Amino acid sequence: MAYTYKELKSKTVAQLREIAATLSTEAVKGYTQLHKDQLLMALCAALGIDMHEHHEVQGLDKASLKLRIRALKQEREKALAAHDSKQLQAIRRRIKDYKKQIRKAMV
Repeated sequence: MAYTYKELKSKTVAQLREIAATLSTEAVKGYTQLHKDQLLMALCAALGIDMHEHHEVQGLDKASLKLRIRALKQEREKALAAHDSKQLQAIRRRIKDYKKQIRKAMV
């Protein structure tokens, strides 16, 4: 059975040890004496699972929003140099709104 990092992390130590018992790789050698964190790392290495959970953005184009944010950051620098507080405030608000959109769309 193919496991994900999230599934393995939610299992108990006993369940993880049962999974390790079915594997015959060097990474899980001595699995009976490992703590959960160590066992989880060993199982991920043995099964080829990435230990970092990736978040996916659904429903919008993240790359285009990031391009807009970069452009706004350049405008922000110009507004800072010109000491234009009204424009600076508006730019910061738009940057914050774009970042909020990205975070809301993450699954």
